[in-house]
Amino acid sequence: MKAIVCPRYGSPDVLKFQDVAKPSPKDDEVLVKVHAAGVNAGDWHLMRADPFLIRLMVGLTKPKQPILGGDFAGQIEAVGKNVSHFKVGDDVFGASSNFGTFAEYVAVSENAIVLKPKNMTFEQVAAVPTAAMTALQGLRDHGKIKAGHKVLINGASGGVGSFAVQIANALGAEVTGVCSRGKMDMVRSLGADHVIDYEKEDFTKTGQQYDLILGVGGYYPLADYKRALKPNGIYVMTGGETKQMFETMFLGSFMSMTSSKKITNFIQKISKQDLLFLKELLEQGKVSPVIDKSYPLADVPKAITYLESGKAKGKLVIKIEPTAAPTFTEPNSENVQASYTYNAGMQ
Repeated sequence: MKAIVCPRYGSPDVLKFQDVAKPSPKDDEVLVKVHAAGVNAGDWHLMRADPFLIRLMVGLTKPKQPILGGDFAGQIEAVGKNVSHFKVGDDVFGASSNFGTFAEYVAVSENAIVLKPKNMTFEQVAAVPTAAMTALQGLRDHGKIKAGHKVLINGASGGVGSFAVQIANALGAEVTGVCSRGKMDMVRSLGADHVIDYEKEDFTKTGQQYDLILGVGGYYPLADYKRALKPNGIYVMTGGETKQMFETMFLGSFMSMTSSKKITNFIQKISKQDLLFLKELLEQGKVSPVIDKSYPLADVPKAITYLESGKAKGKLVIKIEPTAAPTFTEPNSENVQASYTYNAGMQ
């Protein structure tokens, strides 16, 4: 089968479009013929080994799992002997904790997939899993969102942010989105009650305070975020700059202990229950992915370059067309059974 392989850490130039062995599902896995795959920031973080901590988790000099891509949608081609909830021919979408979805086939646990909504295309649902689960878990599980809360989404026009605006709106919050001027109309169309152009206005200095701030892009000192919170308010950080990640992990914990205002970050986890919840929102029309561009599999390097530029509105998707006569090569033994579970909310 064809796949995008990352043989070493570096820029998108290191990525190779080549033949690799078609995977076989384990007893509790399904083999999915991939029709589309979503592009996430976690892909370029892994590709570049940024932050450096990634090397300690997935390989010092190169990734143990050389095929990038975490989100996918497609049709089940084979099932392991212990799989009980899916059958060959089912249309599904989900996320792989071991990456590997920038390929014609991927083998994944049956606990990481759900049936595709009939009202959505493969390309649409491939854009959903990681970004939407990150938004949902940040708002609901870590942000304790409630109906009537004033919620601010910093980075509202990106992959996670575009889902966060819609999910917060669906949960009954009053939503303020922060983005650049050229993306304000798009954020309004997603249901934001208020939109702030960060190039003209610093939301941390307006005097407005919020019950919950979800930070998925842009840097502000933690003290500024804290100032923009109501008493008992919560700032939840996911993704963002490496500096901000470590500030939130260490300084944020101390600041939370000395105030009623809480500062936290989290690692997004693949959850079948969350995928089912998101599927329901998709079917009800309460959430819909925003797709900026679609690329063929061979153009994954171009997609990642565009994602890194910060210009994307919403999500980027890889549309995968089958090759007529794929050739197979034996997998590198050190790549077999490799596992990659680090995503740190990098969507």
